Amino acid sequence: MTAPMFDQWRARSPYYDDSHEAVCDTVRAFVAREITPHVDEWEAAGQLPRDLHRKAAAAGVLGLNYPEEFGGTGSAFDLFHSLVQTEELARPGAGGICASLMTHGIGLPPILAMGSAELQRRIAPDVLAGDKIIALGITEPGGGSDVANLKTRAERKGAAYIVNGAKTLITSGVRADYITLAVRTGGPGIGGISLLLVETDRPGVSRTALAKMGWHSSDTATIHFDDVEVPAENLIGPENGGFAGIMRNFNGERLGMSQQANAFARICFEDALDWARQRETFGQPLIRNQVIRHKLADMVRRISATQAWIDQCAWSVLNDKAFPGDFALLKVQATQTMEFCAREACQILGGASFVRGSRIERIYREVRVMAIGGGSEEIMFDLASRQYKF
Repeated sequence: MTAPMFDQWRARSPYYDDSHEAVCDTVRAFVAREITPHVDEWEAAGQLPRDLHRKAAAAGVLGLNYPEEFGGTGSAFDLFHSLVQTEELARPGAGGICASLMTHGIGLPPILAMGSAELQRRIAPDVLAGDKIIALGITEPGGGSDVANLKTRAERKGAAYIVNGAKTLITSGVRADYITLAVRTGGPGIGGISLLLVETDRPGVSRTALAKMGWHSSDTATIHFDDVEVPAENLIGPENGGFAGIMRNFNGERLGMSQQANAFARICFEDALDWARQRETFGQPLIRNQVIRHKLADMVRRISATQAWIDQCAWSVLNDKAFPGDFALLKVQATQTMEFCAREACQILGGASFVRGSRIERIYREVRVMAIGGGSEEIMFDLASRQYKF
């Protein structure tokens, strides 16, 4: 191959030009300098250093495609530039780094879309500068994808809300300074849900770190709220109007996760191809075996088809034609592509894929979180069937 699979797909796509390659070069240099040398250290530590957020902000990584008035790059970049950035952040093959460094990508958009001007000015600049970390709190110990039935309660008392309940599996939950919290302020169902911005240093907030199968470098927590007093001005959007903000956030999250999953699939292909070319078995390179070449070709087929769908969905967002069912099925497509490629790469590498420290070993452990996080396959199929009115 004349160029890595990481780069070939953009050169043949109508959606990408020299500006996207410039983003690629910038992020790739940042990753090579500030992330790749430290992956094993951060995987062992179970979290990222806070200083990495500041370095990412200085490199323009945190602020890509965010409003210039808050420290972002402004309107010169679009969703396709963000896809390129996601691709390059996946290059070390450690999903926890992408997830934890970029949690503002799910925690901040509801504030920018629905929050008051005062709340935006108070929160966004510090987050985009890397000085503060923001997380999103939706999943609860008693339920995950069933957002309409969440139990965490916020009762209005005078000029404040009193919050009680718990959230779990919260990415960046140990280090977060802020959490965009889904709470019940009204009756049952989607009509009683609101979003609140909660500062995690408030009395009554406590956290328990969670050990996980994968995403080791991402701090993940269960967060408890015991009579936490939150000023009413921290309400994001109208009271009992938070469900729309949550659903709006999901499309972007699923698109980003799909790009990340496909990037990991590409890594698996690249590392498997490199191994097959170098490894000799029975007196010849592994790549000379037809069964190995067919495995690699099948990986390319799935990766290419998935990327085409990702790009189509991104185009639909930019042209106001987005359809939630597409994003649900895209996420299934992308994570199943990742799972297939991780499995086949392990088969090609054999025992070498079982040793800690390789990209494929890490990616294989992270298949399940990608397939479940942001909505499990089963939920995605059901959501899509309802959207398409089957």
